[in-house]
Amino acid sequence: MAGNDFNPSSFAGAMQLRTRTENKFDHVESSLPDHRAPRLEASRLRNLGGLLGLLNRLGSLNPFGKAVTSEDLVWLLDNTAFQSGPGGASSPWQAEFVAAVFEREAKCRVVDIVTGVVRAVGLADDAEERKTVEERVTPFLWDIRPARTVTAVQAQHGTQLRLGPTNVNGLSSNVLRVPSSGKGSLAKTSTRLGGGEGAIVDMQTYYAGPDGWGIISDIDDTIKVTMTSDPVGILRETFVNSPRPIPGMPEFYAEIKSFLPKDTAWFYLSASPYNLYPFLKQFRKQFYPPGTLILRDSSWKTVAGLLSALTLNTEEYKVDRMKKINSWLPERKMIVIGDSTQSDPEAYGEIYRTIPGWIKLILIRKATDVAAFGIDEKNEPQRFERAFEDIPRDAWHVFEDPSECAQVITNAMKHH
Repeated sequence: MAGNDFNPSSFAGAMQLRTRTENKFDHVESSLPDHRAPRLEASRLRNLGGLLGLLNRLGSLNPFGKAVTSEDLVWLLDNTAFQSGPGGASSPWQAEFVAAVFEREAKCRVVDIVTGVVRAVGLADDAEERKTVEERVTPFLWDIRPARTVTAVQAQHGTQLRLGPTNVNGLSSNVLRVPSSGKGSLAKTSTRLGGGEGAIVDMQTYYAGPDGWGIISDIDDTIKVTMTSDPVGILRETFVNSPRPIPGMPEFYAEIKSFLPKDTAWFYLSASPYNLYPFLKQFRKQFYPPGTLILRDSSWKTVAGLLSALTLNTEEYKVDRMKKINSWLPERKMIVIGDSTQSDPEAYGEIYRTIPGWIKLILIRKATDVAAFGIDEKNEPQRFERAFEDIPRDAWHVFEDPSECAQVITNAMKHH
């Protein structure tokens, strides 16, 4: 294929679709219980969709937002503050505050959903793992709360922040001014309503100055065993097994944290829906340096939706999120780390070319530890050469052993 005819997004999407077909993702997804309400008649659905679409477009301008109450459950997601105005370090500090609001109780029969997952992964109905499955699946079963607002207070300065209203996915996203602080510092923000079991009412803002280094790391099968090529494997690693790091990656990340500047900004990127935020946050906290988790901003509200989120349109999603990070920290020198199981090479290559000079180094873990359909194709040298076409050879590195990467980063830093 001629280089100028190569479309990274199409290539990555075609690979993922072949994997989905060969490994019967559709069959597994259709076999899982769907707890959502019965389908509405077409006319009512169209009317509801139009109203929700309008509310979604209004976003923070939505006049119908209602304050959360004790009947709601709130998540506040950690974030990164930045100074991206024309004044650079003299620009005001801002941060994107993301909050999620749910109804406190699941209205569906949780036992049916748990049984569906337990059976899908080949366990007996009375398996002792049921309790773990129930704990992890519950955030997929809460009803979301559109058009809700959250009042939060930044403790250090007593600054009150209004977050919301939430959109049709139960999420709000507001870029707000925050009080000045030194780069590398942390500020805590909390909310009083919406607490209780399952809530996340405290968050941290990391102040990242405009320049210096930054890390963008994929999560699934780059630093965490997720088995993204296998639908049953995804279910088992997400809902049953204790989360496991990829061997050698915690040590590698600890090493690069030790020699990168202390004010390095870390971002962890996953195509998972945000329902997995607490699960992934705990995993990151246990094994990897602090950083901001960025997940899909949609609530799939079904376990089957998790499988779709991790295997469809991931290249476009990751490109979009990296462009957002670039809008916050355009002067940072970025190192991006991913793997070969999905679309990381194509996504990183596209950002390298479309935002010249921002990414300084691309590291791709060649996944040879999975017996997955299509892994040989995904690991072919030609694939990486296409993904990184027109990118200097010393700006990308494909590895199997993480221990070799620290020296690669050290060499890159000497040249930048």
